[in-house]
Amino acid sequence: MQCHYCDREAEVAVEKDALKVGLCEEHFRDRMSELADGDFVEGVEQDLDIDRES
Repeated sequence: MQCHYCDREAEVAVEKDALKVGLCEEHFRDRMSELADGDFVEGVEQDLDIDRES
């Protein structure tokens, strides 16, 4: 799968409601950084089951 934003190979693919979008590592990090600046991530973190080791 190709990145949604450029010609590189997608490292991450996300699917919702039968729509699948791929992102290369650079664009994935860019989008996550943008989301981290808003309140969106706080809501998502509560929905995800993430194991974090300190």
